[in-house]
Amino acid sequence: MTSPCKPLTVELLAVPKEVPALRRTLRAHLGGLWPEVELCVSELLGNVVRHVGEGSPVTVHVAVRADGRTRIEVTDPDPRALPVLLRATADDESGRGMALLDAVALRWGVRQGEAGKTVWCEVADA
Repeated sequence: MTSPCKPLTVELLAVPKEVPALRRTLRAHLGGLWPEVELCVSELLGNVVRHVGEGSPVTVHVAVRADGRTRIEVTDPDPRALPVLLRATADDESGRGMALLDAVALRWGVRQGEAGKTVWCEVADA
C-alpha cells in the first residue's frame, strides 16, 4: 500500500489544454505514474468541457487515503449535467468515457448541490 500524501486541490478552467497539464501536476504530486487516477481525472475533466461548457470553473481534489484508496473529486457549477454510463457500440465515436471510469474505479457517484455538483470516484492505490 502506498503511504498517504497531502491532498491536492487544483482550481482551473475546463479547457482541453488543461487535461494534460493536470496529469503532469498529478504525476509530480503523487511521485510517478498512477494510470487509473490519470484516466479518471482526464475523463471527469473532459466531461465538464463537453457537457457543462468549455471555460467552466472547476475544482479538482485528489486524496490518497490510508485505506489504500485514492479519491478523485471534480466539482463544476452545473447541478443538472449529470454523468451517464452508456453502453457504446463498436460504431459509436463517443460514449465510452464513463464506462472506462466505471471499469477502473472501485466506486463512483455524484453529489449534487444547488450551485453545482461534484462527480467523484475511488480507485485502488498504485
